[in-house]
Amino acid sequence: MDPVTLLTVVVLAVFVGFEVVSKVTSKLHTPLMSGANAIHGIILVGAIIVAGQATDPWLLAVALLAVVLATANLVGGFVVTDRMLEMFGGRKRARPRTDAREDGT
Repeated sequence: MDPVTLLTVVVLAVFVGFEVVSKVTSKLHTPLMSGANAIHGIILVGAIIVAGQATDPWLLAVALLAVVLATANLVGGFVVTDRMLEMFGGRKRARPRTDAREDGT
């Protein structure tokens, strides 16, 4: 494929992705993000494979950028999922405070 066609596909994918994500309600966004972590893992593996086989310096730079962005997306998804799961956990009990000193005085 020529570079213009590839750039057109990327631009259209960005616009479609933005429209799809912006239409999702905030209640569903976090569960969908956590479910997409597997897909981001596959994207990360693909970016690593492309970076390992790149011979052109320009292609290597783009592949390494893809690895960095996919890693940030994957880690961010797990962080958000962890925060979401903490919301559903029970409340932690506060330890009772004692005024007595440890030395018994």
